[in-house]
Amino acid sequence: MTVRRARRPRAVAPWVRTRLRSAPGASVALAVLVAMTAFLAAALPLAVDRYGDAGLRRSMEVAGPARTTVQLYTSHDNVVMPQDMREAGLREEAAREPYVKILALPGDSLPVDAGQSSYGVRTTQRVEVPDPFLSQPDAVAPQFHLIAQSGLAEHSRPAAGRLPKAPEDVTAATTAVEAAVSSETARKLNIEVGSVLHVPAVGRDPLAVRITGIVEPLSPGEAYWSTTRVMHSPNLTTRPDDPSRNQFWIGALLLHPNAGPALLGTVGMPERYWMLAPDPSALHGYDLPELKAAVASLEAGPLLQRASTAVSSPLLAETSLDEVFGEYAGLRSAIGPVVAVAAFGTGTVAAVVLLMAGGLAADRRRAELTVLRARGASLRGLAGRLLAETAVVAVPAAALGLAAARLTVPGPRLPYAVSAAGAVALLACVALPLRAVAAHRAVRVHAARDDLVSARPSRRRTVAELTLLTLAVGAVVTLRTRGTSDGGTASGDELVSLAPVLLGMIAALVLVRLHPLPLRGLARPAGRLRGVVGPLSLARAGRAPGSAVLPLLALLTALTTAAFGGSVLAGVADARDRAATAAVGADARLEALRTLPAELTGKVRRAPGVRDVTAVSVSYYAYPSDGRLSVPVAGVDPAGYAALARHTDIGTFDTDELETSGGSGASRGDAEVLPALASPDVAGRYGTRPFPVRLEDGGRITVRIVAVRERTPVLAGQEFLVVDRSGLPPAAARPTALLVTGHPDAGALRKAAGDAARVQLRSERLTAFVDSPLQSGAERVYAAAVAAGTGYAVLALLLTLLRAAPERAALLARLRTMGLTRAQGRRLLVLESLPQALLAAAGGTLTAWAAVRLLAPGIDLTTIAVSASSSPAGRAALRTDPVSLAVPALAVVALSVGIAAAQAWWSGRKGSVRELRAGDAR
Repeated sequence: MTVRRARRPRAVAPWVRTRLRSAPGASVALAVLVAMTAFLAAALPLAVDRYGDAGLRRSMEVAGPARTTVQLYTSHDNVVMPQDMREAGLREEAAREPYVKILALPGDSLPVDAGQSSYGVRTTQRVEVPDPFLSQPDAVAPQFHLIAQSGLAEHSRPAAGRLPKAPEDVTAATTAVEAAVSSETARKLNIEVGSVLHVPAVGRDPLAVRITGIVEPLSPGEAYWSTTRVMHSPNLTTRPDDPSRNQFWIGALLLHPNAGPALLGTVGMPERYWMLAPDPSALHGYDLPELKAAVASLEAGPLLQRASTAVSSPLLAETSLDEVFGEYAGLRSAIGPVVAVAAFGTGTVAAVVLLMAGGLAADRRRAELTVLRARGASLRGLAGRLLAETAVVAVPAAALGLAAARLTVPGPRLPYAVSAAGAVALLACVALPLRAVAAHRAVRVHAARDDLVSARPSRRRTVAELTLLTLAVGAVVTLRTRGTSDGGTASGDELVSLAPVLLGMIAALVLVRLHPLPLRGLARPAGRLRGVVGPLSLARAGRAPGSAVLPLLALLTALTTAAFGGSVLAGVADARDRAATAAVGADARLEALRTLPAELTGKVRRAPGVRDVTAVSVSYYAYPSDGRLSVPVAGVDPAGYAALARHTDIGTFDTDELETSGGSGASRGDAEVLPALASPDVAGRYGTRPFPVRLEDGGRITVRIVAVRERTPVLAGQEFLVVDRSGLPPAAARPTALLVTGHPDAGALRKAAGDAARVQLRSERLTAFVDSPLQSGAERVYAAAVAAGTGYAVLALLLTLLRAAPERAALLARLRTMGLTRAQGRRLLVLESLPQALLAAAGGTLTAWAAVRLLAPGIDLTTIAVSASSSPAGRAALRTDPVSLAVPALAVVALSVGIAAAQAWWSGRKGSVRELRAGDAR
């Protein structure tokens, strides 16, 4: 007979499953809250990396391949070598064999785009080609670079003819070689297939270069073509020592890679070179230290030594990539701490909301947990069960939020997102157990009264508040004295970024301490009022739970962060607008190096959207007191220019300060002293005494400085003079620029200007300031953080009202049995919610105003606004934005009143039997 062992009886109702089934709505709400918070927390580091990478790539794009490509080339120390060895060193295989080794040297520390990298032989000095059929704008012969670069067939397509060839036995004595030119070079320099260019040689007849083909670059903006821009596009230039400023062309002749030895016979001083083009798509902003180290090693370090070993010759390096990385690092270090302010603020509000959700759950289950404690449940066992039931909901929700963030914002650094989502899950899991352990540490049946009027702060709370006050003061002092980025080199620290949050925290603690005082003072006078609504609402407000510090902290922190963020965004927009206005000088500007056509002013004035046109004559190279220092002089119409200065708010002045006594300078003589408006530097140099000024055309005037302004619309810079145009000689008084106000149409202006003037629009300059991934990405993250913080603040307000909703419903039901009308019930709940709402609104507004005022000296928005350390309009300081202060505060009051009124209306529609049941816990 087999004896069966008795099985251990299974639990009739497992704790976790029972709790989830008993309150599915609360579990779903917690899951949604955790998933949303985990999504935002995980998306933040991914978004920061994303816009950081995009900003680095844009910096590389703006800098261009000429600055970002690393060029390695041989020195000219081998000129004493035998001629045959020099010829062998310039053949294609001599550059191709070490190219593979050099290309692999940077490795992952500096990703290199092999498709855009190249090698070859080039002349280091331009050679003048005097053939008469070449284009010569000012009768000056063009100059050429002779370049034998690899990969021409892969990076171009033949537009005419064929690619050049070269025999294997090319030497320095070779008298003829083949070459190709780009289509733009052929068009601008009048070169055709079959043309023969005669390049001067050393001690013999010129080297005949026959053009066998015209090629069209496949990607002219990429590194292969744009590292040396004249390869695909010739440019006009002048000699610095030529007083006539005669222009001539500079172009490039593209030879076969094996034709390098033939360059030894020219005066071009040939050299071998290897170009390493970084791959922008593989660069990441967070790898910046490694990237800068790799560039430094290639410029003068171990990698350069290894490259020299591969070439068997000393190499030199040339690149501006380190400067590009430095500029990007400065921009990012200025933007990062400002974004961290919003991130810390929103994170604080989100953490408070999670704690409030746990506190709400603990308060709703106070009776249940009290019974369990009374029946012998230990704190450890109770906390473990609560942790288990919360983790079952919070951990999968956090994983879902992480997955959504990963899909929405792809990024390479997943561990940071996982850590952020894990922190959210951990806080959500421990909020309920910790609140329950704190509330049920001692076994009791009835809880003591805990409201704002009767509560007395403990010594521990006082010490904690003083500690937070010390941290807040230290953060504010640090930020005011050092700033967010310490001159653009530091990345900011967490204490400084937490300064607005700490200010909001201190304000919340102070307001919670001060809140009972007016309630106590108004309680007795309110008792003598006629009616029951006023005294009862005041008494109810005074008996609000003393733990209301968390909701108040959430509201104040959210209001401070929203107002601070709104002020930052408004300050950035204002700084960009002022910088664009200062850079252009008006809403539009038409300018030429020489005098503008007389009919252009009328054409521009008739263009759509033009309100007014101010003609200005500018002499950029005027010399005061016959000295060597030039000062730009602008001749203006005083009345029109004064109106323009008022419109742009740049260097405003009175019209009569610049007006002369009448007549032209020619009719009155040059001895007439013209009143002038000057910059501080010029005024400090010449004072208020009259002094002569020699203009560009040789004319002379005498001016006396009568007003000093930091800036003026027509001229940007630290030095300028502005005089009445009617007092200038006739030649110098002719306008060279037109400043336009209104909302001009860009196409109409450019059509009217034609080729006579260059057109600049303030709107286009403003768009250029905004068009930066690093700046726009930071702004989007900042705006999203502020919006999320506002949403969490609303959620905190809802949780506060939900916590008191059952008790309020029971109160209204009981009062209706005593004759309270529905209208009185609505007024009662509205008046009861007003003290907390007004407290939060007023405290948040004052705290945000104080935060902006205290932290403004340490925050410079210039870099965020214009992507540079300096702005044409000067330093962009943080200023208080009234709209950002008022709108969130009014929204809090309106939302509180609206929710209270809605609750009173909903309670009036329901029956009162449930709320009036005897023994109901509520």
